[in-house]
Amino acid sequence: METALWSFALVVGLLTLTPGLDTALILRTSALGHRRQAWGVVLGIQTGTLVWGTLTSAGVTALLTASHLAYEILRWAGAAYLLWMGVRMLLSRDAGVAEPAAGPAGGGLLRGWRRGTLTNLLNPKVGVFYVAVLPQFIPAGVPHFSAGVLLTCVHVAEGLLWSAVLVGFARVVRGSLQRPAVRRALDRVAGTVVAGFGVRLALGD
Repeated sequence: METALWSFALVVGLLTLTPGLDTALILRTSALGHRRQAWGVVLGIQTGTLVWGTLTSAGVTALLTASHLAYEILRWAGAAYLLWMGVRMLLSRDAGVAEPAAGPAGGGLLRGWRRGTLTNLLNPKVGVFYVAVLPQFIPAGVPHFSAGVLLTCVHVAEGLLWSAVLVGFARVVRGSLQRPAVRRALDRVAGTVVAGFGVRLALGD
């Protein structure tokens, strides 16, 4: 099992370091000064990862590969959500006003967690990845469910570590992002990236 853990850690580690939608969301939210919301996004993304891994270990996500209808429904829901989120960023007049920081009730953290969770869970490609990859790293003779969840936790741990680096980096450069024009440009870039992922998901790429 130890060999499987290290091998899986290497594979998902490379996947975690690859820039993508998660990276764009974390950097954008953190760079705008919404630290609690950024950590909410991080926790939401990892919540989604844990859910996908747990469902895969239980054999539930195999339905995505077996049922074309289930996959298509989830794919179009995810594409619509990403397009909606990206367009909101593109159309916002002031990146600093569009999404206020956390209020007294901690709304920023919850808002970020909801965004990160939905972004992850509405992406069927994450589920398909787990269905295709996770079983290959579960050694024969060990409990399938517990081993699968353990491997998923490795992925979550790596995601949290890398996200901490991204949040820290964004805070370092945040001082240069205080000008409204720069903040709006950041929102436009992030919006384009998010909407682009939505288009790719809709096209099935």
